[in-house]
Amino acid sequence: MNEVGKDKWLTVRIAVWSARHPWRAIAGWLVLVVVCLAAGAMAGTRQADSVDYRVGEAGRAELIAEQGGILDPLKEYVVITPATGTGATAGRLDRTAADAAARDAVTRMGGAPSVAVVGAPQWSPDREAVLVPFTVKGEDAAVSADVPGMLERTRAVQEAHPEVKVAQTGHFSMGKGVSESMGEDLAVAERITLPLTLVILMVVFGAVVAAGVPVLLALSAVAATMGLSQLFSHVFPSVGANNSLILLMGMAVGVDYCLLFIKRVREERARSGGRLTQEAAVRIAAATAGRTVIVSGCAVMVSLAALFAVGDVVFSSLAVSSITVVAIVMAATLTVLPAVLVKLGRALDRPRLPLLGRLAARGSEAAGPGRIWTRLLAPATRRPLAALLAGLAVIVGLALPALGMQLSSTEVSTLPKVEAVQARDRLAAAFPSEGASYLVAVRAAAPADAAGAAQAAQGLVQAARTQPLLTSDETPAVRTSGDGRTVTVLLHTSYAIDSDAAQRTLDLVRDTLVPAALAGHPGTEAAVSGDVARNADVLDHQMEALPWVIGAVLVLSLAVMFLAFRSVVIAVVSTLLNVASAAGALGLLVLVFQSDWMRDQLGYASDGFIVSRVPLFLFVILFGLSTDYNVFMVSRIKEAVAEGRSASQAVLEGIARSGSVVTGGAVVMVSVFASFIFTNLLEMKQLGFGLCAAVLLDVLVVRILILPALMNLLTPVLWWPRRDAPHPGARTSPADESFARTAH
Repeated sequence: MNEVGKDKWLTVRIAVWSARHPWRAIAGWLVLVVVCLAAGAMAGTRQADSVDYRVGEAGRAELIAEQGGILDPLKEYVVITPATGTGATAGRLDRTAADAAARDAVTRMGGAPSVAVVGAPQWSPDREAVLVPFTVKGEDAAVSADVPGMLERTRAVQEAHPEVKVAQTGHFSMGKGVSESMGEDLAVAERITLPLTLVILMVVFGAVVAAGVPVLLALSAVAATMGLSQLFSHVFPSVGANNSLILLMGMAVGVDYCLLFIKRVREERARSGGRLTQEAAVRIAAATAGRTVIVSGCAVMVSLAALFAVGDVVFSSLAVSSITVVAIVMAATLTVLPAVLVKLGRALDRPRLPLLGRLAARGSEAAGPGRIWTRLLAPATRRPLAALLAGLAVIVGLALPALGMQLSSTEVSTLPKVEAVQARDRLAAAFPSEGASYLVAVRAAAPADAAGAAQAAQGLVQAARTQPLLTSDETPAVRTSGDGRTVTVLLHTSYAIDSDAAQRTLDLVRDTLVPAALAGHPGTEAAVSGDVARNADVLDHQMEALPWVIGAVLVLSLAVMFLAFRSVVIAVVSTLLNVASAAGALGLLVLVFQSDWMRDQLGYASDGFIVSRVPLFLFVILFGLSTDYNVFMVSRIKEAVAEGRSASQAVLEGIARSGSVVTGGAVVMVSVFASFIFTNLLEMKQLGFGLCAAVLLDVLVVRILILPALMNLLTPVLWWPRRDAPHPGARTSPADESFARTAH
């Protein structure tokens, strides 16, 4: 091959060095993993706090209040409700026991290190529930660290008063409960995914050792990345889901790249009839599959880098983690993997599994691709236009539901029903005044305008009292900063955060009441925050960034594919195919999660919306992974062209020869992504389902029908503007001619 002899490629030089110094390469890799883990452990993780999440007008309101020194601290609550039971008292609160439990909670919480003030117990309007509010103090990280102690105190109250149900809820306790739930879900997912991945790789390779190498390498890369991610969290704060995404991406691309490299080593040795040494086979694989890994990895990383365009702590944090794990996997594939393969030698194919081993060996030894792939590709080869139209019809049909996608950033309703979330639901049901609220921050531009700010705030209070949507049992709370320039007004409603009425109230406050209150006070400004406002601003912020992210991904994908293959046609086709896979997956996502017809099978309660972050993550991650497959296939087509195949023969052989790698990688990816479908967090469930659907569509429709059909139709201009591609009449070997006859 033309590529094989090019020692100028960095991949070849690195692989040759690793193959000649295997123990140094292996030891160096292990040291790197240990150093990354140790550095991460020493640095610790900086979790994103409430300041990091601020966006839009809600973030501006909180900043105004904070700068004025009157931003209310976050609260936690002890909720006391009837104990579950049977008989005549079932569902009724034992008020004597509830009063005693409330007093006990006040006493116990007063001694917690991060508790500033414990409020007086509050009875619900129907006197069937008691609420003990307490404000917290200190940085978010310190409060989070103290939450387990608070929960222990709450459990002690429950143990002392079994006649009632006692639970704690709030921002910090819900966060801890959800994190623990996700940790348990991921542990179950790992116990399922890892053995399943091994089984799939055993089927692909037909040998135990060959199947174990990719898994071990991917896990070591994941471990190193988790350590580095702790370091990077001090620049890009962790948002809690980082390790989940690192595991997902690390296993997906790690197994993919190792599979590609190992299959190429085995193929080259089989082609030579066993005469080629393992080191020589590794060198050839580095010059071919190694370069493909570099191009693929760069394509994935530049796609993920587009997430920085959102300007949101969640996307930036997860982008850094994902890019890091892809870079580490690339480094492992090009350094330690060649060393491991050389040291294993023929032991790589031991112990060979009955039947599977013979099938895998036969696939490696075949002069041309096997019959299965030639038959699968036959429709696209014989009737490319019909195959193209059929494939596009499937994609378009599946993508159509995406036009009706409903997005929401509401968080409480999407959380798993851990104890703290259930307590929040009981609190909202029993205490209407604890529904959606709005913090209006009014600030004077100069000290001389302070009186205007106070008058605007009072005007807002008076106007709010006349609005039915804002009627509640509580009078709007007004706070003024020490210099008098900043005033906050807290408006209460009796509506749930995720209700339509709460959204209408937000529109009323922002569009009508606040502008009216500021009229006549030109030296003042105001902004509105609160849970509903934050959710609305997050969604608006993401929608504003969406065109920029999509545009960046498309441009970067085009650029990477063009730089890799010097073909405008291939770059455009690759990008369009990625869009097709993403569109079909989004349509399926809407079809499933905006209805309840698969509610029991997937374990979700349909609220008729898609979590707003999911489509953006799905599009970006899928674009990177789909580009992987494009690079795998086009690289083999390019090799066939360089060996003198005609354009149509090169397309057929390249796609068929890379088909087993793509299929094996896709099955592994689906097994990894599917584990996230069965978590309790709706966001992860939707992301896992979307990725599974996209990968299956990509392999079964795009790679078998659309891609080969398009490339066959475009063979006259496939390599434009390159002029070094062979003409259609190039000579072929008898094996090539036999392969072509079989396909046709």
